Amino acid sequence: MTTASEVSAPAGRVWSELVGQEAAIEVLAAAAEAADALVEGRTTDAGSMTHAWLFTGPPGSGRSVAARTFAAALECTVGSGCGGCPGCRTALAGTHADVKLVVPEGLSISVAEMRSLVQAAARRPTTGQWQVVIIEDADRLTEGAANALLKAVEEPPERTVFLLCAPSDHPEDVSVTIRSRCRLVTLRTPAPQAIATVLAERDGIDPERARWAAAVCGGHVGRARRLATDENARARRAAVLRIPLGLRRAEDVFRCADDLIATAEADASDESKSRDEAEQDALRTAMGSGGTGKGVASARRAADAAVRALEKRQKSRATRTQRDTLDLALVDLAGFYRDVLVCHSGAGAALVHPDVAERAAEAARHWTPASTLRRLEAVLACRDAIGWNVKPRIAVEAMLTTLREG
Repeated sequence: MTTASEVSAPAGRVWSELVGQEAAIEVLAAAAEAADALVEGRTTDAGSMTHAWLFTGPPGSGRSVAARTFAAALECTVGSGCGGCPGCRTALAGTHADVKLVVPEGLSISVAEMRSLVQAAARRPTTGQWQVVIIEDADRLTEGAANALLKAVEEPPERTVFLLCAPSDHPEDVSVTIRSRCRLVTLRTPAPQAIATVLAERDGIDPERARWAAAVCGGHVGRARRLATDENARARRAAVLRIPLGLRRAEDVFRCADDLIATAEADASDESKSRDEAEQDALRTAMGSGGTGKGVASARRAADAAVRALEKRQKSRATRTQRDTLDLALVDLAGFYRDVLVCHSGAGAALVHPDVAERAAEAARHWTPASTLRRLEAVLACRDAIGWNVKPRIAVEAMLTTLREG
């Protein structure tokens, strides 16, 4: 078993997956130690271990990584997160039999999905020490799904742990009754140096490229990795950051709107196409498609119905992907206007986009602080509008009109 002196997350331990989250690591490692003591009968006092946890933090801080890491520590067969045993490896990879992972691919988590999950979570662990349920983006629970989860959280089975993840800017989207029964773990935005070190040492990325990606990712570890490794991602970001100073004529509004929407749709299509076809083929095979003999017609009808239901879920997933891609572009735009305000103020605050600092300074020379703020508010309003299901093109064109006019 690990000792208190080993909580500092040496290389190879599961805690090394968390970037720049020392305070959270200390809390989770102590809870994993208490969980080990409970399982082994060394104590009857749960101590810092509890049955429900809520991980919050800004985008990219590693909420889901923290939940998976904690799950690995709970399932560790050597001692609270060794990182090398089958329990740790399978929990981190998402293949552990006793770790249930809910990653909403559509716009919400349905009550049917949650009821099925709660029913499975009520069973005793089969191969591990705990039955762990991880719900990413718990803020997407429908009201019915939240009620189904609440019943399980109020009366949890003895060896079941619920790990919920939600963004810190909207933690209230998780119902207060559920939040009040969870222990809160708040993550912070990792420092650029910590992100650069991880990219270079763990992912083998060129140190100079790693430092650039860490500086422009806004503290989002996953985005830093993508920018460092994906040329298309770098090109899309560059195109977005050319928009503010490129809106000179009225037709530029519609051209830029077309580009933003087309990029989001292409991203969703590229990500979904091969995956959708593989899922449909696998489902048809599982439902007996292509068979012969008695009952084939009935099986074919059942398979077609199942495929239609799958296609509906896939369409929802594609919509989610499109919105996420568009939202990422809006976040980059908001960061640019924030940088312009920093230039106006003369403050020494770090820029969100240091590699286009000259462009931000140029904008500050031509725009007043008030007009810059109006532009920033237009970007934020566009994000809200899309979140409320306004047609993306309408929201984007309205935003770009304000960006041009100031």
